[in-house]
Amino acid sequence: MAVLLAACAQTSGIVVLLPEKDGNKTAVVVKDGDKEIVLDQPYAAARRSPLGTRADTTTPQEVQARFGPALAAQPARPTAFTLYFVEGKDEFTPDSQKLVETVFTEIASRPVPDILVIGHTDGVGTDQVNDALARRRAETVRAELIRRGVAPENVQAIGRGKRDPLVPTPDNVAEPRNRRVEIVVR
Repeated sequence: MAVLLAACAQTSGIVVLLPEKDGNKTAVVVKDGDKEIVLDQPYAAARRSPLGTRADTTTPQEVQARFGPALAAQPARPTAFTLYFVEGKDEFTPDSQKLVETVFTEIASRPVPDILVIGHTDGVGTDQVNDALARRRAETVRAELIRRGVAPENVQAIGRGKRDPLVPTPDNVAEPRNRRVEIVVR
């Protein structure tokens, strides 16, 4: 009897599709042998028992009761910010300067932030000049993060020059949206 109960316990389980925080739609397919169950609505579930897998639904309360500790242990999702620069300089535009505090607030909310700073330029100038400027922009942001208390080993800065334009342009076209630093906070 104990072996039968253990076997039943091992074949039981549930898969639940949780809602995305940003409201985007998602889906997952649960397979059990030849059977497929598509979960494409928040709190849709696939329950597995010794009798097979069946589609079902759950509630936020059931998910919290069953998975609360595991959900609470998850790290925060990455957050990305884009700050723009004055042409040819490593100085923020006035609009981006206003967003800097929002970036620092997000970083401060994480116990051990892991930060990637990626510098970019527009297509004006040589690759050598743009690579150096993109790196300088990323290093400027990194230095400010460190000055504000982020551990240096938690911040990586790289420069992409004009290789990854936000707005594709021909060479030697000044595009303000390409003069940016992307900050990914994990």
